[in-house]
Amino acid sequence: MSNDQTNEDTPLIAVIPNPRQPTAMPDPETFWKVGAIYGATAVMLGAFGAHGLKKHISDPAKIANWSTAAHYQLVHAVALLVARDHPVAAGCFTAGMTLFSGSIYALTLNAEKFRFLGPVTPLGGLFLMAGWAALAFGKAPGAPRRGF
Repeated sequence: MSNDQTNEDTPLIAVIPNPRQPTAMPDPETFWKVGAIYGATAVMLGAFGAHGLKKHISDPAKIANWSTAAHYQLVHAVALLVARDHPVAAGCFTAGMTLFSGSIYALTLNAEKFRFLGPVTPLGGLFLMAGWAALAFGKAPGAPRRGF
């Protein structure tokens, strides 16, 4: 067979990759950076909640909510670093931290102004749970897939 002939593996229509076409999901390096940034901001926001927020908010329940948001953000930032090679889990953790912790921070600062974010908090929690489920039922990196 000569070079100008085709075989069964040659596509009928040439596919030319577009280098400017965006990918559907960020790459592991992007998830690594997001996890590190979310981890650093969780420490910062946790420290603010423990020290600076008390000067502006006296309600202990709101302070506890802020602490919960910072705690969940930090835990899931670490989970994102570990799950960076699993795009579904990493995407769910990123969305979950943003929605869950972000809405709690906003509602703690001004519940009236950010009242519309009330339903966002449980949605963020669902994304966090979905991230863990994706890890539990997805293929482990580097491990062969076992199935029935």
